[in-house]
Amino acid sequence: MIEGRRRRLIPALAFVLGACAAPASPPPAPSPATIVSLARAESAYADLRALRDRIEVTTAAGRRESPDGIPLATLTERYGALRAAVAPGLAAIDSGALAGEDRRALAIMRAALQSDLGPLAPSDPGGGELPAPDCDYDPRAILAGAGGADSLRRLVYDCFGWAQQHLRVDGEQLDRITLLGMLVRTDDPERRRRLFLALEPVWRSVNGDGGPSSPYRLMLLSGRRPPSSVADRARGLGLEPDSLEHWLVETLEAWRAGTADSLVEPWDWHYLNGRASRVLDPRIPRDRMDSLDARVFRALGADPAVLHVHYDLAPREGKTPVAFTTFGTRARDVGGTWVPAESWVFATYLTGGLGYLNELLHETGHAVHIAAIRTRSAFLDWPDSDPFSEALGDFVALDVYEPAWQMRWLGDSVPLADGLRARYAGVVLDVAWALFELELQRSPTADPDQVWTAITRDYLRIRPHPELAWWAMRGQLVDEPGYMMNYAAGAIVIAAIRARTVARHGPFATGDPTWYAWVAPRLFRFGLERSSRQVITDFLGGPVTAAALLEDMGRMRR
Repeated sequence: MIEGRRRRLIPALAFVLGACAAPASPPPAPSPATIVSLARAESAYADLRALRDRIEVTTAAGRRESPDGIPLATLTERYGALRAAVAPGLAAIDSGALAGEDRRALAIMRAALQSDLGPLAPSDPGGGELPAPDCDYDPRAILAGAGGADSLRRLVYDCFGWAQQHLRVDGEQLDRITLLGMLVRTDDPERRRRLFLALEPVWRSVNGDGGPSSPYRLMLLSGRRPPSSVADRARGLGLEPDSLEHWLVETLEAWRAGTADSLVEPWDWHYLNGRASRVLDPRIPRDRMDSLDARVFRALGADPAVLHVHYDLAPREGKTPVAFTTFGTRARDVGGTWVPAESWVFATYLTGGLGYLNELLHETGHAVHIAAIRTRSAFLDWPDSDPFSEALGDFVALDVYEPAWQMRWLGDSVPLADGLRARYAGVVLDVAWALFELELQRSPTADPDQVWTAITRDYLRIRPHPELAWWAMRGQLVDEPGYMMNYAAGAIVIAAIRARTVARHGPFATGDPTWYAWVAPRLFRFGLERSSRQVITDFLGGPVTAAALLEDMGRMRR
């Protein structure tokens, strides 16, 4: 199982947009002065966004200066000064004098200024290798100190990042992602057990000793909640709030129906579902992954080089442990000329393989999405529903598990059932994590080890080991609580979208140079201009259902 990206979106945006619905009686047309003020404020907002994007890319790359040579400290100073000018400009505009799109644009910019575009501390220009964080701390003392839950979360995430990069097995240092890949390829059961148990420092960085002073359990009790609830995500997709959880359970039940009754050890689970990787990994060495990724998208009319996609894939100390894609620069209309966007993909790959290629294709899927967004500056951001964004990232990546795709790009293939088990092993683990978080949000005093054991035993047929906190290996659980639901819900959304695409436009798994030009204006281009619910419903011709996902999973048993 390979994890995908994390992203920062405007919190509670569904609420913001709902609050901006047009009033029953339309206001008078805005004055020319109001229109000019909004245009100036939006232009300054776009400049502020551009600075923040450059700062985030520079920081993520571990650099002292931006790709175009500007010191990080200078960028941070410019950002602070511009933010101080943008804030009063947005505040001075009378929202009551605006209507429709302009009113929504103003609300989105104001919300972003308080979240994504908040103040930044002065940058440390030192660079170089980061020291190990001090992970010998008292979680209760951190929680009671300055910053409270946020300070504890940052420290836990720093310790998680350090631990997952410095694992040792039989005298060899490995990172978490490489180790998980080895579980798929290692034939010796005892060696697999040692590899799995070597993850213990990662689990401990999140869960401590598992008792009442566990950092994770204290964070659950601190009152910190995800930026949007399951109900918010369901409504954002046009679903009844209880439908999403029901469909996730159905997904796990579909997996269980195609699985033997006997329980398997957690260190054997990846191996048993990983035959596709063992057969095909030799055809995807690390030095071939980048070119394969580019060739696949080029064959779909979405050449990453033409679309200004940049990659940072080499390992280094202090690099974030979660793969993600972000804006480098946002597209913009400058004097009537559309200046295209640039995007950056950040991930770490020491070796190649089918799972890693799947993740890289997923991240490039986000990048070509960014390249297609074409709207006004206020709306030029990720769509307002995280599951939709994550779903679109998998549009192309899921095909690596199809025999036709494998023969086209790798010159070999595995039986369909083996490919689908590899595809859905990752999906059902994400669904399990989503239900795990949901249960703990409902019952924050529950023991995470017991909650995880019950879910994985009942649905995934994994032998209970409540003494092992192996649930604590996803950084999103700490850094972005509730985010795992986006991957889980996204699996339902993209199954429906892929099926609809094949029905309306035709198959694309082995290449179709018209694919990008067809999907971009229908699914990718809107940003925040239209709600995800509206885009999805219009494309599907009706609401999302789990039918396509369950039908696809059923192919495992044919």
